[in-house]
Amino acid sequence: MFRKILIANRGEIACRVIRTARRLGVATVAVYSDADAGARHVALADEAVRIGPAPVRESYLRAETIIEAARATGAEAVHPGYGFLSENAEFAEALAAAGLSFIGPPASAIRAMGLKGAAKALMQQASVPVVPGYHGDNQDADFLLGEAARIGWPVLIKAVAGGGGKGMRRVDKATDFKAALAGAQREGANAFGNDRVLLEKYLIKPRHIEIQVFADSQGNAVHLFERDCSVQRRHQKVLEEAPAPGMPAEMRRAMGEAAVNAAKAIGYVGAGTVEFIADVSDGLKPDRFYFMEMNTRLQVEHPVTEMITGQDLVEWQLRVAAGAPLPLRQDDLRIDGHAVEARIYAEDPNRNFLPSVGKLHRLRPPVEGPHVRVDTGVREGDSVTPFYDPMIAKLIVWDVDRGAALRRMGQALAEYQIAGVTTNTAFLIALAGHPAFAAGDLDTGFIERFHADLIPPREGADATALALAALAVVLQRRREVQVAASDPWSPWAQVNGWRLNDQGYDELLFRDGERDITLRLDYLADGAIQVHGPQGSSLRAEGALCADGSLEAVLDERRLKLGIARLGADIVLLRPGSVQKLTLVDPRAAGDLDEAGGGALTAPMPGKVVQVLVAEGAMVEKGQALMVLEAMKMEHTIAAPARGKVAKLHFNAGDQVGDGATLIALETEG
Repeated sequence: MFRKILIANRGEIACRVIRTARRLGVATVAVYSDADAGARHVALADEAVRIGPAPVRESYLRAETIIEAARATGAEAVHPGYGFLSENAEFAEALAAAGLSFIGPPASAIRAMGLKGAAKALMQQASVPVVPGYHGDNQDADFLLGEAARIGWPVLIKAVAGGGGKGMRRVDKATDFKAALAGAQREGANAFGNDRVLLEKYLIKPRHIEIQVFADSQGNAVHLFERDCSVQRRHQKVLEEAPAPGMPAEMRRAMGEAAVNAAKAIGYVGAGTVEFIADVSDGLKPDRFYFMEMNTRLQVEHPVTEMITGQDLVEWQLRVAAGAPLPLRQDDLRIDGHAVEARIYAEDPNRNFLPSVGKLHRLRPPVEGPHVRVDTGVREGDSVTPFYDPMIAKLIVWDVDRGAALRRMGQALAEYQIAGVTTNTAFLIALAGHPAFAAGDLDTGFIERFHADLIPPREGADATALALAALAVVLQRRREVQVAASDPWSPWAQVNGWRLNDQGYDELLFRDGERDITLRLDYLADGAIQVHGPQGSSLRAEGALCADGSLEAVLDERRLKLGIARLGADIVLLRPGSVQKLTLVDPRAAGDLDEAGGGALTAPMPGKVVQVLVAEGAMVEKGQALMVLEAMKMEHTIAAPARGKVAKLHFNAGDQVGDGATLIALETEG
């Protein structure tokens, strides 16, 4: 076993590797960019080395700097995690040349599977079934359009060096093909330094099922069963589970054997995942699955495999990389129970899963135990930045069967409290509890199919939320006055709306989305308040602000405990399964809260303009693409909200823009 390893990654996977290394008595070295100087993985490691500025090309993708850090700290091996350099054959070779072990497969195996087209050809030779498509070298747009027509619509364009949904486009008709091709090529070039693509037939009702494989340097190879990763948005996985729902034993055996054959065909060593797509238009059938790609690294969703097998896959990686044989044979491996993983992202499902950046002012995960595991790389007070993936944590649950695991997932998600960024937790709760999901009616179009159920329009604050927000304001004011007053019993140190010859009351103005709500607060003799809201609602409220940042409240006869965060004028209420933000408006400064003119299209986050699709003075239709913005390694299209005229373009292609920057001035009709 190694004495010291360097982890060439960041975030939750770096923390995950450190946890196993520490248990095995292996010292760890972290690397960090300027944006990660105070990150959790840096604090957890035994040593840490700065490797450059925040952009990944200047830090986490600088192989020579990482190798220098490993040699300087006396590390014997490098664990690449996932992403970044984890599937870079040149990095693996450079490590070997420097006398360092790569905790991953041989460079030859990475190359064999690194380009999707070549990998599919290799799998065909190994008798592994593949999806019909075009995997050749000709990248001429007209030629590819002809190949797409031959394959038949819809088709999927995929960057050959891609992953994580980047460089992928579904195209349903010929007229959309070239624009989608250009977008996929740009994303492939930006994310992986390679703009080549391949084409595949897009299956109408597919399931994404992958097999975890492991091989050692003695020629042994096993699979650790399957994971179902069908529920995706933007071709990125959202919720994963193991084993796959409804998987027949015959199909599990066939897929497992095909995955092991794929690994052996390329002389694989270490952890890998063979991804298949299954046509489930007629149910799961052993002759209806096709090879998609092989990820030559540890997957994000590996914890669900660990939960059902009882194995630590990072430990397996370390032992195999150190030359040891596989810990178990195929016949020794068993499936126990069911595990589900939810990826908790800083993103807004109501805005097409647009990433959200900001400080995590409040971050309280559910309590961990035998049934609940949280893998994360952030702490309360950390920030989600535009430089890296916006994943906050992976929440993994286990139980004796799928139904029990889904119920436990819903409960654990409801316990999460996150304030400071918009998250997908409410969406995940709706997903885990959806009747069709519970019934195992899965395919990669699940989110689109049930979009209205999973992402309903935002509802306004109800009487309960308004009363809780009002109570929080009053309690905070009382606390501040008590602290500031030299005589806490002075009438000037009371918050009771005192008026001469009149009952004490106050009025609070809250902004809830686009509506303003005025509440009247009557101060009662026992210290409670009576909150009068819209439509004649009235609730008696009393309670206390707790030291842990929660609010204990009694509304009429109902007792509640919730998380609460004050972010400037915003009050964020964190109730089980819901997040409600209300803005306390100072009428004297209310004008400052008005939005910019309706014709201003603004940047939803910091990023770079990669394409301007219109000219000043052009007439545009509602929904027409005007500009393409790249942020967090993904492209985001800025579209016209209504028919109108482009009055002013404030940025050109290549310009960097800040969050909220005005991109385009649009004179809309009407």
